[in-house]
Amino acid sequence: MGIDEVLAATRVGVRRVSPSELIAARERGALVVDTRTEAHRREQGEFPGAVVIDRTVLEWRLDPTSPFRIPEATGSDLEVVVICRHGYSSSLAAASLRAVGLPRATDLAGGVQAWIAAGLPMTDGPADVRA
Repeated sequence: MGIDEVLAATRVGVRRVSPSELIAARERGALVVDTRTEAHRREQGEFPGAVVIDRTVLEWRLDPTSPFRIPEATGSDLEVVVICRHGYSSSLAAASLRAVGLPRATDLAGGVQAWIAAGLPMTDGPADVRA
């Protein structure tokens, strides 16, 4: 199975969010997690209201049972929206979060590119980095 099939499988039965739906999710308390690299954040800007977590430690920071979790990782009912540059790696990351017990983990369809294309704002920072 190639990456396209793996990616498609991670999205089966998952409701990914649009930029406008992300705004609503954030307003109801969803945790927005930006996994873009520092270089991509410099190029595209910081995502307003997002917590930056490096993809290599994402599961440890958000698993509510992990001793390395961030304070926002309060329980399995936490709604998490993962964002990346184009909406591919964020789907894989959200699937991994669902596998560690966060069933409401999803991602932004189209990533930050879709957010910017919708005319929504980015910021100059500073980012809320939780490495």
